Amino acid sequence: MAADADTPDGELTTPAAKTPSPASPDHADDDSPASPEDGESTTSAESEAADGDADETEDYEAAVEDEADDASEDAAPVKRSMSHVRLAAMVGLSMIVALAATVGWLGFRAYQSHQAQAQRQLFLQVGRQCALNLTTIDWQHAENDVQRVLDSATGQFYDQFSKRKQPFIEVIKKAQSKSVGTIAEAGLESDSGDKAQVLVAVSIKTSNLGAEDQPPREWRMRISVEKSGDEVKISNVAFVP
Repeated sequence: MAADADTPDGELTTPAAKTPSPASPDHADDDSPASPEDGESTTSAESEAADGDADETEDYEAAVEDEADDASEDAAPVKRSMSHVRLAAMVGLSMIVALAATVGWLGFRAYQSHQAQAQRQLFLQVGRQCALNLTTIDWQHAENDVQRVLDSATGQFYDQFSKRKQPFIEVIKKAQSKSVGTIAEAGLESDSGDKAQVLVAVSIKTSNLGAEDQPPREWRMRISVEKSGDEVKISNVAFVP
């Protein structure tokens, strides 16, 4: 012990106090300041965590966009399908409306044609009946026969025939005349609106006092008819050679 030898006699040497060694990292006080290396490690970890969060956010946003794109792609065919259905419905409705209009128009035209044909037939019937009334008169009931002619007359013909009514009846009774007319042929010569002209060929067999068997006579008459209210009547009679 060289150190003890160097000291004077009677003095004791005091052992040198041990210098405290730095605390190990495992036993370091929590409040001790962090070393630069610890700060750098912490910053690096936080950066990595932030990068991880950013990556997760980007992945989430990408997934949402993908789902939106998929939804858009799924919705597009549905929308196109609905557009096709609507177009087909509109086309079908247009065709139905056009068809209904066409059918309605054709129906109306058919109705008009039917009405016109019915009116022509009525004109012809009245003309034929007028010819029979004028040529079928019996002296035994002359008043009724003449009145039947007047009931079916109108206009100028009615005025003229009504004025000659009584003299005509007297002549028939005096001659004891009887005539019967038979329609040989009849046809509608023309028609315009509520008026028409009817051609009638009549065969007349006549008998009177002193001449019972007379040969038939053939007359042709042009009879004008027209609507008078709800009826069709005679407006004029002319003999055709």
